[in-house]
Amino acid sequence: MQHVPVMLRECIEGLAIRPDGVYLDGTLGRGGHSEAIARRLTEGRLIGIDRDPQAIREAGARLAPFGDRVTLVHGRFSELKRILGELGIAAVDGMLFDLGVSSPQLDDAARGFSYRTDAPLDMRMDPGAGLTAFQIVNEWPADRLKKILYEYGEERYAPAVAAAICRSRKDAPVQTTLQLAEIVRRALPPQALREKQHPAKRTFQAIRIAVNDELTEVAEMMDAAPDLLNEGGRLCVISFHSLEDRIVKNAIASREKGCTCPREFPVCVCGFKQTLRSVTRKPIQPTEEETEANPRARSARLRIAQRV
Repeated sequence: MQHVPVMLRECIEGLAIRPDGVYLDGTLGRGGHSEAIARRLTEGRLIGIDRDPQAIREAGARLAPFGDRVTLVHGRFSELKRILGELGIAAVDGMLFDLGVSSPQLDDAARGFSYRTDAPLDMRMDPGAGLTAFQIVNEWPADRLKKILYEYGEERYAPAVAAAICRSRKDAPVQTTLQLAEIVRRALPPQALREKQHPAKRTFQAIRIAVNDELTEVAEMMDAAPDLLNEGGRLCVISFHSLEDRIVKNAIASREKGCTCPREFPVCVCGFKQTLRSVTRKPIQPTEEETEANPRARSARLRIAQRV
Protein backbone atom coordinates (compact mmCIF):
# COMPACT_ATOMS: atom_id res chain seq x y z
CA MET A 1 0.00 0.00 0.00
CA GLN A 2 1.39 3.39 -0.99
CA HIS A 3 2.01 5.72 1.92
CA VAL A 4 -0.44 8.63 1.92
CA PRO A 5 0.52 11.62 4.09
CA VAL A 6 -2.14 12.09 6.75
CA MET A 7 -4.07 15.38 6.92
CA LEU A 8 -1.70 16.95 4.39
CA ARG A 9 -3.84 20.03 3.74
CA GLU A 10 -4.43 20.65 7.44
CA CYS A 11 -0.71 20.32 8.22
CA ILE A 12 0.35 22.71 5.48
CA GLU A 13 -2.25 25.25 6.56
CA GLY A 14 -1.24 24.76 10.19
CA LEU A 15 2.44 25.43 9.49
CA ALA A 16 1.60 28.77 7.80
CA ILE A 17 4.68 28.35 5.59
CA ARG A 18 6.75 31.36 4.56
CA PRO A 19 8.71 30.92 1.29
CA ASP A 20 11.92 32.06 2.98
CA GLY A 21 11.38 30.19 6.25
CA VAL A 22 13.24 27.25 7.78
CA TYR A 23 11.14 24.16 8.54
CA LEU A 24 11.69 20.76 10.11
CA ASP A 25 9.91 17.50 9.33
CA GLY A 26 10.90 15.40 12.30
CA THR A 27 9.27 12.21 10.99
CA LEU A 28 10.26 12.26 7.34
CA GLY A 29 8.80 8.89 6.34
CA ARG A 30 8.52 8.63 2.57
CA GLY A 31 8.57 12.40 2.17
CA GLY A 32 4.92 13.19 1.46
CA HIS A 33 4.60 16.02 3.96
CA SER A 34 8.15 17.20 3.21
CA GLU A 35 7.50 17.43 -0.52
CA ALA A 36 4.47 19.64 0.09
CA ILE A 37 6.54 21.89 2.38
CA ALA A 38 9.49 22.08 -0.03
CA ARG A 39 7.22 23.10 -2.92
CA ARG A 40 6.28 26.20 -0.97
CA LEU A 41 9.85 27.29 -0.30
CA THR A 42 11.86 29.63 -2.52
CA GLU A 43 14.78 30.83 -0.42
CA GLY A 44 13.81 28.74 2.59
CA ARG A 45 15.16 25.44 3.87
CA LEU A 46 13.72 22.12 5.02
CA ILE A 47 15.36 19.69 7.44
CA GLY A 48 14.04 16.11 7.39
CA ILE A 49 14.79 13.61 10.17
CA ASP A 50 14.05 9.88 10.30
CA ARG A 51 15.47 6.95 12.25
CA ASP A 52 14.71 4.54 9.38
CA PRO A 53 17.56 4.45 6.81
CA GLN A 54 15.18 3.10 4.15
CA ALA A 55 12.93 6.13 4.65
CA ILE A 56 15.92 8.45 4.22
CA ARG A 57 16.83 6.75 0.92
CA GLU A 58 13.32 6.77 -0.50
CA ALA A 59 12.51 10.30 0.63
CA GLY A 60 15.89 11.45 -0.67
CA ALA A 61 14.99 10.31 -4.17
CA ARG A 62 11.58 11.98 -3.95
CA LEU A 63 13.01 15.26 -2.69
CA ALA A 64 16.08 15.35 -4.98
CA PRO A 65 14.50 17.93 -7.36
CA PHE A 66 14.59 20.51 -4.54
CA GLY A 67 18.39 20.36 -4.33
CA ASP A 68 20.11 22.03 -1.40
CA ARG A 69 16.85 23.46 -0.09
CA VAL A 70 16.41 20.07 1.61
CA THR A 71 18.75 18.43 4.13
CA LEU A 72 18.04 14.90 5.35
CA VAL A 73 19.42 13.48 8.60
CA HIS A 74 19.38 9.92 9.91
CA GLY A 75 18.47 10.25 13.58
CA ARG A 76 15.75 10.38 16.21
CA PHE A 77 13.39 13.35 16.45
CA SER A 78 14.16 13.53 20.16
CA GLU A 79 17.68 14.57 19.08
CA LEU A 80 16.45 17.62 17.19
CA LYS A 81 18.35 20.10 19.38
CA ARG A 82 21.65 18.37 18.65
CA ILE A 83 20.81 17.92 14.96
CA LEU A 84 19.90 21.56 14.43
CA GLY A 85 22.97 22.65 16.40
CA GLU A 86 25.26 20.59 14.17
CA LEU A 87 23.62 22.19 11.12
CA GLY A 88 24.20 25.66 12.57
CA ILE A 89 20.48 26.38 12.93
CA ALA A 90 19.44 28.12 16.15
CA ALA A 91 15.68 27.99 15.57
CA VAL A 92 13.15 27.19 12.85
CA ASP A 93 9.86 28.66 11.68
CA GLY A 94 7.85 25.47 11.86
CA MET A 95 8.03 21.82 12.87
CA LEU A 96 5.92 18.84 11.85
CA PHE A 97 5.85 15.44 13.55
CA ASP A 98 3.73 12.55 12.27
CA LEU A 99 4.02 9.95 15.03
CA GLY A 100 2.45 7.06 13.12
CA VAL A 101 4.07 4.04 11.50
CA SER A 102 4.18 4.57 7.74
CA SER A 103 2.34 2.26 5.34
CA PRO A 104 5.58 0.95 3.76
CA GLN A 105 6.80 -0.09 7.22
CA LEU A 106 3.50 -1.80 8.02
CA ASP A 107 3.33 -3.51 4.64
CA ASP A 108 6.95 -4.67 4.55
CA ALA A 109 6.58 -8.12 6.09
CA ALA A 110 10.26 -8.28 6.97
CA ARG A 111 9.86 -5.41 9.45
CA GLY A 112 7.46 -7.38 11.66
CA PHE A 113 5.05 -4.55 12.48
CA SER A 114 1.88 -6.21 11.18
CA TYR A 115 -0.30 -8.82 12.84
CA ARG A 116 -1.80 -9.70 9.45
CA THR A 117 1.31 -10.97 7.64
CA ASP A 118 3.87 -13.47 8.88
CA ALA A 119 7.36 -12.17 9.61
CA PRO A 120 10.12 -12.43 12.18
CA LEU A 121 9.35 -10.52 15.38
CA ASP A 122 11.32 -7.29 14.90
CA MET A 123 9.33 -3.99 14.96
CA ARG A 124 12.38 -1.74 15.01
CA MET A 125 11.98 1.66 13.33
CA ASP A 126 15.76 1.67 12.95
CA PRO A 127 16.91 -1.81 11.89
CA GLY A 128 20.32 -1.00 13.35
CA ALA A 129 18.95 -0.48 16.87
CA GLY A 130 19.41 -3.10 19.56
CA LEU A 131 16.13 -4.21 21.19
CA THR A 132 13.70 -6.29 19.09
CA ALA A 133 10.17 -7.56 19.57
CA PHE A 134 11.59 -11.10 19.71
CA GLN A 135 13.60 -10.21 22.80
CA ILE A 136 10.62 -8.62 24.55
CA VAL A 137 8.27 -11.52 23.79
CA ASN A 138 10.73 -14.25 24.66
CA GLU A 139 12.92 -12.78 27.38
CA TRP A 140 10.96 -10.25 29.43
CA PRO A 141 9.36 -11.59 32.65
CA ALA A 142 5.58 -11.86 32.90
CA ASP A 143 5.16 -8.84 35.19
CA ARG A 144 7.10 -6.61 32.80
CA LEU A 145 5.08 -7.86 29.82
CA LYS A 146 1.84 -7.24 31.72
CA LYS A 147 2.98 -3.72 32.59
CA ILE A 148 3.65 -2.65 28.98
CA LEU A 149 0.45 -4.29 27.76
CA TYR A 150 -1.52 -2.28 30.33
CA GLU A 151 0.34 1.00 29.92
CA TYR A 152 1.29 1.06 26.24
CA GLY A 153 -1.44 -1.09 24.71
CA GLU A 154 -4.25 -0.20 27.13
CA GLU A 155 -5.02 -3.91 27.02
CA ARG A 156 -7.53 -4.73 29.78
CA TYR A 157 -6.75 -8.45 29.45
CA ALA A 158 -3.02 -7.87 29.95
CA PRO A 159 -2.60 -10.56 32.68
CA ALA A 160 -4.14 -13.23 30.47
CA VAL A 161 -2.12 -12.23 27.39
CA ALA A 162 1.17 -12.02 29.32
CA ALA A 163 0.54 -15.42 30.90
CA ALA A 164 -0.28 -16.97 27.53
CA ILE A 165 2.94 -15.63 26.00
CA CYS A 166 5.00 -17.02 28.88
CA ARG A 167 3.34 -20.45 28.63
CA SER A 168 3.93 -20.64 24.90
CA ARG A 169 7.58 -19.68 24.99
CA LYS A 170 8.36 -22.43 27.52
CA ASP A 171 8.01 -25.00 24.74
CA ALA A 172 9.80 -23.02 22.03
CA PRO A 173 10.57 -19.35 21.29
CA VAL A 174 7.81 -17.30 19.69
CA GLN A 175 9.44 -16.54 16.35
CA THR A 176 6.92 -14.74 14.14
CA THR A 177 4.17 -12.16 14.11
CA LEU A 178 1.40 -14.61 13.24
CA GLN A 179 2.50 -16.93 16.05
CA LEU A 180 2.20 -14.05 18.49
CA ALA A 181 -1.14 -12.91 17.05
CA GLU A 182 -2.56 -16.43 17.49
CA ILE A 183 -1.32 -16.64 21.09
CA VAL A 184 -3.08 -13.36 21.84
CA ARG A 185 -6.29 -14.44 20.09
CA ARG A 186 -6.47 -17.65 22.14
CA ALA A 187 -5.84 -15.75 25.40
CA LEU A 188 -8.75 -13.33 24.97
CA PRO A 189 -12.33 -14.03 26.12
CA PRO A 190 -15.14 -14.31 23.53
CA GLN A 191 -16.42 -10.76 24.15
CA ALA A 192 -13.02 -9.32 23.25
CA LEU A 193 -12.93 -11.31 20.01
CA ARG A 194 -16.21 -9.72 18.95
CA GLU A 195 -14.68 -6.22 18.89
CA LYS A 196 -14.20 -4.57 15.50
CA GLN A 197 -10.44 -4.24 15.82
CA HIS A 198 -8.02 -7.13 15.41
CA PRO A 199 -7.56 -8.96 18.76
CA ALA A 200 -3.77 -8.53 18.61
CA LYS A 201 -3.80 -4.80 17.82
CA ARG A 202 -3.27 -3.59 21.38
CA THR A 203 -0.54 -6.13 22.09
CA PHE A 204 1.37 -5.26 18.92
CA GLN A 205 1.04 -1.54 19.70
CA ALA A 206 2.44 -2.08 23.20
CA ILE A 207 5.42 -4.10 21.99
CA ARG A 208 6.20 -1.67 19.16
CA ILE A 209 6.16 1.27 21.58
CA ALA A 210 8.48 -0.58 23.96
CA VAL A 211 10.89 -1.63 21.19
CA ASN A 212 11.26 1.91 19.92
CA ASP A 213 10.86 3.72 23.28
CA GLU A 214 8.28 5.86 21.52
CA LEU A 215 6.68 7.61 24.48
CA THR A 216 10.04 8.76 25.83
CA GLU A 217 10.90 9.99 22.34
CA VAL A 218 7.68 12.01 22.14
CA ALA A 219 8.12 13.47 25.63
CA GLU A 220 11.72 14.53 24.92
CA MET A 221 10.72 16.03 21.59
CA MET A 222 7.85 18.01 23.14
CA ASP A 223 10.19 19.29 25.84
CA ALA A 224 12.78 20.55 23.32
CA ALA A 225 10.74 21.65 20.31
CA PRO A 226 9.10 24.86 21.64
CA ASP A 227 12.48 26.38 22.54
CA LEU A 228 13.72 25.75 18.99
CA LEU A 229 10.92 27.71 17.34
CA ASN A 230 11.23 31.32 16.27
CA GLU A 231 8.57 33.70 17.59
CA GLY A 232 5.39 33.00 15.64
CA GLY A 233 6.68 29.60 14.56
CA ARG A 234 4.22 26.72 14.41
CA LEU A 235 4.40 23.23 15.91
CA CYS A 236 2.18 20.56 14.29
CA VAL A 237 1.98 17.07 15.81
CA ILE A 238 -0.10 14.15 14.51
CA SER A 239 -0.67 11.34 17.00
CA PHE A 240 -2.47 8.03 16.50
CA HIS A 241 -3.27 6.80 19.98
CA SER A 242 -4.31 8.36 23.25
CA LEU A 243 -0.97 7.86 25.03
CA GLU A 244 0.92 9.98 22.51
CA ASP A 245 -1.85 12.54 22.24
CA ARG A 246 -1.94 12.95 26.03
CA ILE A 247 1.79 13.70 26.11
CA VAL A 248 1.42 16.27 23.32
CA LYS A 249 -1.66 17.86 24.87
CA ASN A 250 -0.09 18.14 28.33
CA ALA A 251 3.20 19.49 26.99
CA ILE A 252 1.41 22.26 25.10
CA ALA A 253 -0.75 23.04 28.15
CA SER A 254 2.30 23.32 30.40
CA ARG A 255 3.77 25.93 28.07
CA GLU A 256 0.47 27.73 27.63
CA LYS A 257 -1.14 27.63 31.06
CA GLY A 258 1.61 26.53 33.41
CA CYS A 259 1.12 29.19 36.06
CA THR A 260 0.91 27.58 39.52
CA CYS A 261 -0.21 30.66 41.45
CA PRO A 262 -3.50 30.47 43.38
CA ARG A 263 -6.41 31.92 41.42
CA GLU A 264 -6.96 34.68 43.94
CA PHE A 265 -3.50 36.16 43.29
CA PRO A 266 -3.86 39.40 41.29
CA VAL A 267 -0.57 38.81 39.43
CA CYS A 268 1.65 35.82 38.69
CA VAL A 269 4.52 35.39 41.14
CA CYS A 270 5.60 31.83 40.24
CA GLY A 271 7.75 33.00 37.34
CA PHE A 272 5.77 31.22 34.61
CA LYS A 273 6.24 32.65 31.13
CA GLN A 274 3.95 31.50 28.34
CA THR A 275 5.86 30.14 25.34
CA LEU A 276 3.12 28.36 23.37
CA ARG A 277 -0.42 29.17 22.32
CA SER A 278 -2.83 26.56 21.00
CA VAL A 279 -3.96 27.45 17.50
CA THR A 280 -6.97 25.12 17.71
CA ARG A 281 -8.91 24.45 20.91
CA LYS A 282 -9.42 20.77 20.08
CA PRO A 283 -7.34 18.39 17.98
CA ILE A 284 -8.14 18.32 14.28
CA GLN A 285 -9.45 15.00 12.95
CA PRO A 286 -9.37 13.67 9.38
CA THR A 287 -12.38 14.32 7.18
CA GLU A 288 -14.76 11.51 6.26
CA GLU A 289 -13.45 11.70 2.70
CA GLU A 290 -9.89 11.13 3.90
CA THR A 291 -10.71 8.19 6.16
CA GLU A 292 -12.68 6.55 3.36
CA ALA A 293 -9.72 6.91 1.01
CA ASN A 294 -7.12 6.08 3.69
CA PRO A 295 -8.57 4.01 6.59
CA ARG A 296 -5.24 4.16 8.43
CA ALA A 297 -5.86 7.87 9.03
CA ARG A 298 -8.98 7.20 11.09
CA SER A 299 -7.37 7.49 14.53
CA ALA A 300 -5.15 10.49 13.68
CA ARG A 301 -5.32 13.66 15.78
CA LEU A 302 -3.50 16.87 14.82
CA ARG A 303 -2.59 19.48 17.43
CA ILE A 304 -1.15 22.85 16.42
CA ALA A 305 0.57 25.36 18.67
CA GLN A 306 2.39 28.63 18.02
CA ARG A 307 5.47 30.08 19.73
CA VAL A 308 4.71 33.35 21.50
